[in-house]
Amino acid sequence: MAQALAVLAPVLDATDNGVVIIDQDGVVLFYNQAAARLLAPEVAQPVGRHLSQVRPEGWPDLQQILRTGRPQIGRRIKFPSATIIANRNPIVVEGRVVGVISVFQDISHYETIISELQGYQKLHREMEAIFETSHDGLYITDGAANTIRVNSAYERITGLKRQDLLGRNMRELVAEKVFDHSVTLDVLRQGRSLTIMQSIQGGKQVMVTGTPVYDEEGRVVLVVTNVRDMTSLNQLRAQLEETRLLSARYHQSLVEQEQFEHVLQDMVVKSSAMVQVVQKAVKAAAVDAVVLLSGESGVGKSMLARVIHQMSPRSAGPFMKISCGTIPESLMESELFGYSKGAFTGADPAGKAGLIQAGQAGTVFLDEVAELTPAMQVKLLQVIEERTFTRVGGTKPTSVDVRIIAATNRHLKALVAAGGFREDLYYRLNVVPIDIPPLRQRREDIPSLCLRLLEKTSRGQAKRLEPEVLDALMRYGYPGNVRELLNMVERMVIMSEGEAITLADLPGELRPAPGGAAPPLPEGLGLKDTVAALEAQVIRRALDAHPSLAQTARALGVHPSTLWRKIIRYGLRGHIAN
Repeated sequence: MAQALAVLAPVLDATDNGVVIIDQDGVVLFYNQAAARLLAPEVAQPVGRHLSQVRPEGWPDLQQILRTGRPQIGRRIKFPSATIIANRNPIVVEGRVVGVISVFQDISHYETIISELQGYQKLHREMEAIFETSHDGLYITDGAANTIRVNSAYERITGLKRQDLLGRNMRELVAEKVFDHSVTLDVLRQGRSLTIMQSIQGGKQVMVTGTPVYDEEGRVVLVVTNVRDMTSLNQLRAQLEETRLLSARYHQSLVEQEQFEHVLQDMVVKSSAMVQVVQKAVKAAAVDAVVLLSGESGVGKSMLARVIHQMSPRSAGPFMKISCGTIPESLMESELFGYSKGAFTGADPAGKAGLIQAGQAGTVFLDEVAELTPAMQVKLLQVIEERTFTRVGGTKPTSVDVRIIAATNRHLKALVAAGGFREDLYYRLNVVPIDIPPLRQRREDIPSLCLRLLEKTSRGQAKRLEPEVLDALMRYGYPGNVRELLNMVERMVIMSEGEAITLADLPGELRPAPGGAAPPLPEGLGLKDTVAALEAQVIRRALDAHPSLAQTARALGVHPSTLWRKIIRYGLRGHIAN
């Protein structure tokens, strides 16, 4: 075998495949140059050495071939330096296995190529998926304007079919009126990205953007066109705008609700009439418009004005209350608008800022605005319209940034008709009118008001109102409104002896008539309030005359649940028999 190998060695060394031959004992008889390069570059002389010393990992397989005589074909083996495919065959002489020949080839380069090819195939599949799932239509031509790709979205948007477009030149399609204009041809002419509106056969309007793709030599090889259905975009834009408007409304509603709850911490609001007043105040606080509060004396106009200021964007600024009815006419102009130095004898040499200017960046509350003189009405109109005024003795106008809230207990429109108030100023003040009803028209507020006032005026004493006292308070007409109720509660707290405030502690005008007769109905009430007061008297007498709520309801001819609601409304629970 050695002589034959010597003859074949030059031939086997010339091949690119590795060749290794071992004898029946595993000794290496031949190792061509390709095998040495691939498998044992670090072994100087593998011939004559046992294979387990040269490539120990390969010896078990070859040992099995020597033992069984069965070949191994296409065996893939990975070494640190290479990956090979080996064919191993036994050498048989006279029916006896005398050795093994292994012929193998390095496939590392092919595996790299296969891996790259698989990567390209995967990328191609991904790009194909992206191309087909794009919501925008995609239309691709080559550098000669021939159609080569069209995605499904383009078919959906335009109504055209790809089989009618592929391979067609854009010049032909324009000539056949499939498109009124081609952005692809424009891009090829100008060599840059362009966007146009395009009309498509069938009356479809789309927006198309063509983008050139260049090769290494700077030539346009592709034009990629994105197509968007303007109908869908316009619908989305309308939906977005509607969503924004709804969001703004929801946000405004939440803000108003938070402001409403904030007001409830400072004011007693139980009646529907006062709920409406507060809701108007919350809306008015969000803007910088002039507010006109109207209502009888003592209804709480000053408190509501302060609440509007506290809820407004000007809350960090001053709240300047000006009681127009208490300022002498001779001093009204200098008090409201100030005066310059040397304006009159006895004036401060340095001059003085007026109350209007003291409200800079805040709110000026003009209480009893109907008491302003005609001259002051003119100057106030200038403040509202021009946000300027001129001090007494001054020549230059002074700028001022204030929000005006006015209040009156008089009928301004009647005053305008009588010539007692400027019509133009009235309309300037009456931008956001809020009328606060008198206490007799919102009797539901009385129990809660009494409890709040009792807490404020008790000064740590454990005072409580007996039910019959609350009943009497509910029936009274309150010409002085909340202010009168406050005075009554404070007087009863001071004059009462024990913890309970009884009928004996009531002011004279509220005490029951002698002999247990029902007190006369208060004067000055409207029909609705008079009926309510009379109904309360009838229910109280019936409760006092019958031992149970059911019997009282039968006597009055009403359902017990209806009677109970009225008892709660008029504060008559103390008259229910135990």
